[in-house]
Amino acid sequence: MIRVLIADDHPVVRSGLEMILSKDPNIVVVGAVGNGRYVVDFLDSNPCDVLVLDIAMPGMSGLEVMEQLKREKNKVRVLVLSMHKEEIYALEAFKAGAAGYLIKECVPLDLIEAVKKAASGGKYVSSRSAEKMAFEIGRRSAGKAPHETLTSREFQVMRMIAEGVTPKNIAGELYVSAKTINSHRIRILEKMNIKTNAELTRYALENKLIE
Repeated sequence: MIRVLIADDHPVVRSGLEMILSKDPNIVVVGAVGNGRYVVDFLDSNPCDVLVLDIAMPGMSGLEVMEQLKREKNKVRVLVLSMHKEEIYALEAFKAGAAGYLIKECVPLDLIEAVKKAASGGKYVSSRSAEKMAFEIGRRSAGKAPHETLTSREFQVMRMIAEGVTPKNIAGELYVSAKTINSHRIRILEKMNIKTNAELTRYALENKLIE
């Protein structure tokens, strides 16, 4: 039996995922949480085989959750399920140790297949993700892109700034202070050698980091 933990900040999504996965007799959903920090706490006392994890989570982002689990040497296999298209987050997710990446528009059978693939020790990669990763590997041979120097949190903040979200609203969504977000912004601009938010937005659009 494959034990699955669902992590998504939308109750309706959690219920829908649980309904889909529970239809397979070989899968049992052992929990569903809506905060990134709750994921780590839950897994400390409840062993699971697969974690179905959203990228955009309050408390800790999905990427930060994966980094924390890696530090704690937790062996759970992580399947990222996100509203963002593969070209935005798939490579970052696989770099962080994900066993698969799906967008929320996927069909239920794809989700079940991905969970089983992850539980068996394999990796679930869609054709679009495979193409994107091949492109990125080729580009890296010519040097690291500026956004690849950012931490997971900085990458998340960078995307939100590029989308025009105000520091106050970013702070509210990530449960930190506006001062912390401004500190992140300064480091992001320094690391990427960019001077203004407008330049940052142009860079994000040109590199398909925002939709």
